[in-house]
Amino acid sequence: MTAPTAGTSSQVLHGVGVGRGGVVGPVAHARQAPVVAPDARVLVDGVPADAATTRATLEAAFTGVAADLQSQSDRATGTIRDVLAATAQMAADRAWRGQVLTRVEAGEPPVAAIDAVVATFAAMFEQAGGYLAERVTDLRSVRDRVVARALSLPDPGVPELLVPSVVVARDLAPADTAALDLDHVLAIVTELGGPTGHTAIIAGQLGLPCLVRVTGVTDLPEGVEVAVDASAGTVTTWPDEALRAEIARRATAERALAEDVAAGGTADGHAVALLANIGTAADAERIATGAVEGVGLFRTEVLFLDRAAAPTESEQAQVYAQALRALGGRKVVVRTLDAGADKPLGFATQPDEENPALGVRGYRLVRTHPELLDTQLAALARAQRDTGVAPWVMAPMIATPGEARAFATAARTHGIATVGVMVEVPAAALRAREILAEVDFVSLGTNDLAQYTMATDRLRGELADLLDPWQPAVLDLVAATARAGVEVGKPVGICGESASDPLMALVLTGLGVTSLSMAGAAVPAVRHALRRHTLAVCRQMADAALASGSAVEARRAAADLLDPQVRDLLRL
Repeated sequence: MTAPTAGTSSQVLHGVGVGRGGVVGPVAHARQAPVVAPDARVLVDGVPADAATTRATLEAAFTGVAADLQSQSDRATGTIRDVLAATAQMAADRAWRGQVLTRVEAGEPPVAAIDAVVATFAAMFEQAGGYLAERVTDLRSVRDRVVARALSLPDPGVPELLVPSVVVARDLAPADTAALDLDHVLAIVTELGGPTGHTAIIAGQLGLPCLVRVTGVTDLPEGVEVAVDASAGTVTTWPDEALRAEIARRATAERALAEDVAAGGTADGHAVALLANIGTAADAERIATGAVEGVGLFRTEVLFLDRAAAPTESEQAQVYAQALRALGGRKVVVRTLDAGADKPLGFATQPDEENPALGVRGYRLVRTHPELLDTQLAALARAQRDTGVAPWVMAPMIATPGEARAFATAARTHGIATVGVMVEVPAAALRAREILAEVDFVSLGTNDLAQYTMATDRLRGELADLLDPWQPAVLDLVAATARAGVEVGKPVGICGESASDPLMALVLTGLGVTSLSMAGAAVPAVRHALRRHTLAVCRQMADAALASGSAVEARRAAADLLDPQVRDLLRL
């Protein structure tokens, strides 16, 4: 550990926190990508290899990297497994491997060939935005591993950690995050990335405090001791005893909250279901023993992505049944396929979409591939028959009452009893009453709702202020949807990231939301906040937030009404 020198002063770096945890520990830098000249050659006994040997070495490097990533995936579970599998398939992709080999055969040096092809694919991904934009990190990670292996250099990534450490990187590839030794990793801090990126998602699943977009963090010396506070979004060097004690106190309080397994509700007994978001059946099994009341969002697209053909009805039914059994009869809300646009399908790609975020995605796939929804509904109905557990089923990207009616008819024809839709398009929020006349419930996807309301790509970190769920315009649409649910007596849930914010959870409850779905680790703090406030106070908070002129003012207005003990716990 680096010792402070005389006159050393504390430094505070700021970023975007993921989660609420805090830790103190030494910095451990991830190894950067190998720095090699574009004209670097494959060497054999110190001599540049011939064309045939160079090609064979490159092919072996691609194959070896793909095999290693797939092996990591096979040993992992849940979301981590799927992220690693997707990255392994990227390493095995014949399109970009073939382009590299073609360039090399034409006489181009291997590193220059790899970099040129990666630059082309990265530009395509970034232009598409959304899920593909986030995969640029995966692509560059594969590039770095292939170059290192081809040139017999050390693999990039996190070195072996001998003591519990804070892992710091410019950006951290999913493969590196998933391979972390959890006995020695206290937190993850990156200079790039975003709160919805793969690293942040995996860190959340692993229960690690995480900060992204922390400018200057990679300049910190190896071994310097830092305090990482995800709640405040800060990294503090050489923390004093007061900050250390505060982080230790909060950790103790968080552990105590996690021991509470009671159902969610306000201080005066108004019930609010606290649910978890999952992506796989393995995720369902993992949370089954936790203090959640069910699943509010089962993202089924994980079954479809990175495949050459759609999963069969039998394949899907098996996965759905596994998840339903794991939850032991608790509520499970399944979202039908939310793919297309930023989550393209290899077997149902939409050609030439100039603006994929506004294109054929989610429910709109019935326009081009109706068999996908029909097969999925049949699989869900089969899982229902096999388990005796009836899932709630909802469609994403619904924009009109007519679309809601068509989906409900299709689902009920297959035998699905409880049918709903996602409200993530402003048009759906504005016509929520008419949509609720067609279905049994709705669930607000606040991430996309904010994106479409504010006309801002939710993966653009530099526009995070516009994507703040406290933006009054976004709150107005949430309020309109919740009000419609109260008027017609039907459930209105939240399954976006805003549900995991304890203060926002109080406001949402005050607006009339009936369930909150989030990462399982966020449930204890939300449960505690609800239990310390009456429904009347939650409504006062909601009114105060709605009357504000900006996101900052809305959050401050709600926080002013917090119970002092909760304010202290949440550091608001």
